[in-house]
Amino acid sequence: MSGHSKWATIKHAKGAADAKRGQMFTKLIKEISIAARMGGGNPEGNPRLRTAILKARGANMPKDNIDRAIKKGTGELEGVNYEELTYEAYAGGGVGVLIEVLTDNKNRAAADVRNILTRAGGELAKAGSVARLFTRKGIITLDGEKYTEDQVLEVALEGGAEDVALSDGVIEVTTAPEDFEAVVNALEAKSLGTTSAEISMVPEAPVGVDKDTAAKIARLLDRLEENDDVQNVYSNVEYPEDFEAE
Repeated sequence: MSGHSKWATIKHAKGAADAKRGQMFTKLIKEISIAARMGGGNPEGNPRLRTAILKARGANMPKDNIDRAIKKGTGELEGVNYEELTYEAYAGGGVGVLIEVLTDNKNRAAADVRNILTRAGGELAKAGSVARLFTRKGIITLDGEKYTEDQVLEVALEGGAEDVALSDGVIEVTTAPEDFEAVVNALEAKSLGTTSAEISMVPEAPVGVDKDTAAKIARLLDRLEENDDVQNVYSNVEYPEDFEAE
């Protein structure tokens, strides 16, 4: 888990910046809308929508934003129809990258993803060659300066979590996908506020790289995440211990 934890920590630190907050909310709105369009606007009967709402709540998105996103998906408010795409790629050092896209223009999205990869020395991979390197898990993070690891550990394990770890001021809770909702609810019931909560793709075997390669990969992942069509980016990179993203 160390490779994932390092990336989660860097991702968390970057995502905490106010400049990225608006973009994060935009992506969450898209996720909620497509879930509502595909499975209806009632989260009780729509597991995907339920998960998207939990993720939005974990990012402290206002309830009004969530409600509007659902209505856009169900057609009660005017919205955009999105297509889902997944790209598999390799970055430097043999690092695998999964790129999940929600777009209203798949040709534009495909061109943008290829361009970003090419400029950073990456390349698209055959379907399945990268996906097999990851396992789907629930990942919940909390502020390690606000709560103690023991506080979170007791509640999370009772809720069904698999693991709780503290790294660089971030407490990371790992769950099986089917236990994700129960653990989030258990933490909220004890007033333990989350900084993020999502079903994520966790690498089976992180790939270690040197500092130069790490810097290039961090820039690549950042550029992918900044693209409006890219919804989620996962990699199996394991950064050097003393590496700091620019």
